[in-house]
Amino acid sequence: MRAALLVAGALVFSSTHPLQAEQSYGTPPLNLKDHLTRLMQAYPDWIQGFDDQTLIMKDGRKFAISDQSTDKTFNELLAQPDIDDMFYAVYPAGTTPHQPEENNDPGRVRFEPLFVAMYGDCNKQRLVGRFRTINWLPRHQGGRVSMTTVNGVDKALEAASRELDNLPDGFVKFLKPTSGTFNCRKIAGSTARSMHAYGAAIDINDKFGDYWRRTQGSAKNPKWKNQVPIEIVRIFERHGFIWGGYWYHYDTMHFEYRPELLPSRTR
Repeated sequence: MRAALLVAGALVFSSTHPLQAEQSYGTPPLNLKDHLTRLMQAYPDWIQGFDDQTLIMKDGRKFAISDQSTDKTFNELLAQPDIDDMFYAVYPAGTTPHQPEENNDPGRVRFEPLFVAMYGDCNKQRLVGRFRTINWLPRHQGGRVSMTTVNGVDKALEAASRELDNLPDGFVKFLKPTSGTFNCRKIAGSTARSMHAYGAAIDINDKFGDYWRRTQGSAKNPKWKNQVPIEIVRIFERHGFIWGGYWYHYDTMHFEYRPELLPSRTR
């Protein structure tokens, strides 16, 4: 009798509190052509164009836009994305930072073959000739950082540095010392390559950075935190860099060059 009551109770609970299925990923966004157009405009030295199925590079290489998979787990989305997966979440440029929705990481999903084609593979070739050292916050003696010259990332960061250098002195502590640019590595806990591996990302002062893996909350539900002033974020965005503070799996000291995710009015 007790067992029967327990089973009946479980059935009632499951009918009134259904288990939430894990979300699937991989369905192309409705405005995919707009995203592909911005991708082509962001990297004009590399991308020739696209058709319904293929991204066409200027050197003749072609990449399939979709792998036809629409039931990826979030980990599969990170590890094995296609081109349209890069646009599964909209980067919220110009909005007030707040706790993002679960697994909403705009820009954190990257189709690696495209970025390797442009920036090179740090595991297989020397990339030294593709880098330039720039003065970071020269008015405030911020030191020197090395960034890739591909796609003009070095010039974009240099322009951002000049603008950041003119902020009131109270902002400087967030910006120096920097915590790294080029680093041939993967994202922690993932097989996906970091934008640091291409020399197209910068981490500002780690002392004031918050990172989802080292703050309160579980890996399934990290508690969002941020100390970086929005004025700093806006300047980086104007020069083509997105901010890791808008990610559910946040990294608030992280900025990476991803102009294809930013509306032209931001830049």
